[in-house]
Amino acid sequence: MIRAAAPRAVSITPVNSELTGMFCNVRSPGSGDMAESFAMVNVVITGELKSKIDRVWDAFWSGGISNPLEVIEQITYLLFIRRLDDLQTLAEKKARVTGKIEDLVFLPGQENLRWSRFKNDDAEVMFRLVGEQAFPFLRALGGDGSTYSDHMRDARFTIPTPALLSKVVDMLDDIPMADRDTNGDLYEYMLSKIATAGTNGQFRTPRHIINLMVEMMAPTPSDEICDPACGTAGFLVAASEYVRRTHPTAMTDATQRHHFHRSMFHGYDFDSTMLRIGSMNMLLHGVEAPDIRYRDSLSEGASEDTEKYTLILANPPFAGSLDYESTSKDLQRVVKTKKTELLFLALFLKLLKPGGRAAVIVPDGVLFGSSKAHKDLRKILVEEQKLDGVVKLPSGVFRPYAGVSTAILLFTKTNSGGTDDVWFYDVHADGFSLDDKRNPVAANDLPDVLARWAQRDGSERDRARTEQSFCVPKADIVAQGYDLSLNRYKEIVHDEVEHRPPLEIIADIEALEEEICKGLAELKAMLS
Repeated sequence: MIRAAAPRAVSITPVNSELTGMFCNVRSPGSGDMAESFAMVNVVITGELKSKIDRVWDAFWSGGISNPLEVIEQITYLLFIRRLDDLQTLAEKKARVTGKIEDLVFLPGQENLRWSRFKNDDAEVMFRLVGEQAFPFLRALGGDGSTYSDHMRDARFTIPTPALLSKVVDMLDDIPMADRDTNGDLYEYMLSKIATAGTNGQFRTPRHIINLMVEMMAPTPSDEICDPACGTAGFLVAASEYVRRTHPTAMTDATQRHHFHRSMFHGYDFDSTMLRIGSMNMLLHGVEAPDIRYRDSLSEGASEDTEKYTLILANPPFAGSLDYESTSKDLQRVVKTKKTELLFLALFLKLLKPGGRAAVIVPDGVLFGSSKAHKDLRKILVEEQKLDGVVKLPSGVFRPYAGVSTAILLFTKTNSGGTDDVWFYDVHADGFSLDDKRNPVAANDLPDVLARWAQRDGSERDRARTEQSFCVPKADIVAQGYDLSLNRYKEIVHDEVEHRPPLEIIADIEALEEEICKGLAELKAMLS
């Protein structure tokens, strides 16, 4: 329920086909191929709309708001206000048929707060109304069970001038909100403008890497998917798009559709800005009520979700360490460490149901670290669970955020072992230059990664360790102290080079020296 300024509670998230059609148009199952999946920013917005966004972005910058997260946050608030008006309009259309209006968002006396009303106001009038009335109204919303209204409680209006607000409202009003693809592409384009690393080791995972991990895990309509460090919800968005594309019946079956919108996607973060942006990202990609909520995933609070999920997709922070006192005792029992990357791996094992699978990004140090915690965790993955694969990524993948070397770990929770052969792939190129510019290039191993992943239990087992991908028997990994670095197992073939005898080389040098001396003598004679 939503509680408005007046003492009357109303719901704003009716579950009905009209709402689904309004925000959740389904892309046809044939749209998008494998190459499309590995585009860094998979946007198809028109040049005109893209240019308009760029102009608004420049206006924010010149207006004194240079933090891209703050820009997106302000746009998110306005998109949510527009959504509320769309919901009210939907309720009014239904009332013309039923004769009874339900699910009101704006009560009598609050009509001036509707997007469709104030968007036509003079810039000065709009500026005062949005700042003094619309944003307090947003903060008063809550209680309907949706993550969107919950995350709007801290909404703060920071757009500096009436002219900038008017320009932003005009831009957002041009967006066809009935088209889920356009909504999502627009928001992804804005998110792609985040070109600086966040705090606590946070930075956006490139879209093409996310798509690769989702394709490798192949989510199904029955999965419960979690990202315990969700940020802008990129993994959850990509998983939702994959399910729509590969399982179109999930959106026509009532039970599966309800699960898709209300219990399939779960994301946690302790950054309130990221929660707001992540929630809106999911909404604009057609997921009505994802579970996006505040949580310090490594604290005791995660205990309630033990063995709840069937799939984890994540790129957790791995920039620091935590005090033992602030970390879940359950995680410390799995691995005694302060390092966040190891604690998150222990968390993933805790959150997964038996049979659940994971694709997660880790720094290279997790693969070969020599501390007891590093070795213990790798031993757990190999001996107690089923380690499926290790995909080594080139160090430039996360530029310009960071140059750290990383890998994708792929494993299945079994609690009874099952590791047989571990599949390794050494990615040399991801379709973009590996410098700070990250310009598109022709070389791209990612489609081959996906194709060979599908053959990991077949022809891949016969490939020599001199190849770009190969399998390593569990016994070899145990013999190496559970080291998972690819270079530990890759065999390098050195080309045999024949060198000339030293005396022959010296003779050539002497002949060359004699020729030089002769030339100098001739030159001297010409000048004398």
